[in-house]
Amino acid sequence: MTMSSPDPEKASPPGHGHGAGATQNYHQHAENTGMETIIDENGHEQAPHHGMSVGQYIKTRFTTLKPAMRPAPNPIRLLRMITGRQWAFFGVAFFAWTWDAFDFFTVSLTVEELAEDFGKTNTDITWGITLVLMLRSIGAILFGIAADRYGRKWPFVVNNLLFIVLELGTGFSQTYSQFLACRALFGIAMGGLYGNAAATALEDLPPAARGLMSGLLQQGYAFGYLLATAFARGLVNTTSHGWRPLFWFGACPPVLIIGLRLLLPETEIYEQHASVRRTARATAHGSGDRDKGGVSATFLRQGKVALKKHWLILIYLVLLMAGFNFMSHGSQDLYPTMLRSQYSFGANAVTVTQVVANLGAMSGGIVVGYVSQIFGRRISIIVMCIIGGALLYPYTFISSHVIIAPAFFEQFAVQGAWGVIPIHLMELSPGAFRTFVVGTSYQLGNLVSSASSTIESTIGERFPLEKNGGTGKVERYEYGKVICIFMGCVYAYVILLTLVGPEYLGRSFDVSEDEDVREVAGEEVVRAAAVANHGERHGYGHGERGYEQERYGLGGDGVGSAGSGSDAIEQGVMGRKSVEGGGHGQGKEVERV
Repeated sequence: MTMSSPDPEKASPPGHGHGAGATQNYHQHAENTGMETIIDENGHEQAPHHGMSVGQYIKTRFTTLKPAMRPAPNPIRLLRMITGRQWAFFGVAFFAWTWDAFDFFTVSLTVEELAEDFGKTNTDITWGITLVLMLRSIGAILFGIAADRYGRKWPFVVNNLLFIVLELGTGFSQTYSQFLACRALFGIAMGGLYGNAAATALEDLPPAARGLMSGLLQQGYAFGYLLATAFARGLVNTTSHGWRPLFWFGACPPVLIIGLRLLLPETEIYEQHASVRRTARATAHGSGDRDKGGVSATFLRQGKVALKKHWLILIYLVLLMAGFNFMSHGSQDLYPTMLRSQYSFGANAVTVTQVVANLGAMSGGIVVGYVSQIFGRRISIIVMCIIGGALLYPYTFISSHVIIAPAFFEQFAVQGAWGVIPIHLMELSPGAFRTFVVGTSYQLGNLVSSASSTIESTIGERFPLEKNGGTGKVERYEYGKVICIFMGCVYAYVILLTLVGPEYLGRSFDVSEDEDVREVAGEEVVRAAAVANHGERHGYGHGERGYEQERYGLGGDGVGSAGSGSDAIEQGVMGRKSVEGGGHGQGKEVERV
């Protein structure tokens, strides 16, 4: 094993060439991804922390935080690197995530109207919010496994179909029980979308553009809140139907989102994984071992390997996401209450402050997501937590309308750290179960943090304030102090967890670099699958890792015309053997299957 910026002589696997093209493209990859890489004896990429002892890992937690000071790429150039197909994937995922948030906030923005219509208290109605938070993890598990096994496309479509049905169902609910049932089912649907949206939006992108686009994707949530606020003003209590038009309207955009997704194929990275499973099946059938080589059997074996090798990182991601969700909920949920109750802000002042804070959130996510590609994921998160902690006092103790400024920058810091999360989770997740791990860790963390507003409310009761007018009757609480204390603890927790955690900036999502896939399916099958799936292309490396061919000095995996099915698989396996026996290549492109 070798660490640091890899020597091309060491990077190439035995029996392969070290041409000038290989050296140039390999260093170009190192510059683009900006990550120290471990290269194994076969020339495959490994995680930066791969093979470290516990002591070595602990020692590197501080040294690896040092910003690499990579050249800052022009964001316009990064955007131009993205192909039309990749933009289409990102766009449909972004708007689905945005509307997911819109549908979630429809209840929180109509609590009083719902309570009056159903003859319940506001607390009773908030159970509709709590049920969504509690059941999102179930959706993440079910839809995550479905998306990793059967593809991103159809689980995504089913998710949005459920949004349509359940938003309409909520809008037509006549009883409190019907309302709760619709929101409970909505929680399952909502939980299933995040991991799939992140994978659809990001996994095919060029590595250099991931940070910027990760920040943009995450802020679809804040954008959804802004849209919900705006449409609530225009649709709630403006007709004889009261709150219902907001929910009816919420069922409309998913129709467009479904139509757009149906026009798009599967993502390239998922197709690579699916091709490996199909190739493993064909290979097993050819050898007579049908039980071992089925697509589902291969998927299950991948799951066992992922759980065995990555159980610790899965636990870490859940703990990390618990901290992040406490950070967002802790800084946001009681903030409007603090403005109204403690500082006597009117409805318009509260709305303006919230809108400006969300604009800060959207700005922070995009900027810090981009910056994390330059300085690193972990250091970007930690710096944002430090800045957010420094702003807690003005964010919670300024009693005039000047508070709008610290509100902007506090949410810039909170959501700036959040902007790193989608791609950070994807880079740390096992490739074959990326949707499941990203979605489930996010939603389990959200489940843990669902009590944050209750915790803050309970603590707030220890800091009573006199009623306005000095009657001596206690009706208000010093929520500013509570938010400040609570968020200070949360920031410390997130900083500590981020410090001790790993980072895999610039990880290749290409299936050829997935150690788990190679372990389950074998090197022969992985290479043959590449031929079967991309026989019409030149170069085994494709997509984001198109430089693979020159990096390894590989001329081809076989000769002849593009094949398919078992013929292509056979050609791919034989082609690899031919290359391995060919000695040192020149790192130049040669026609192949």
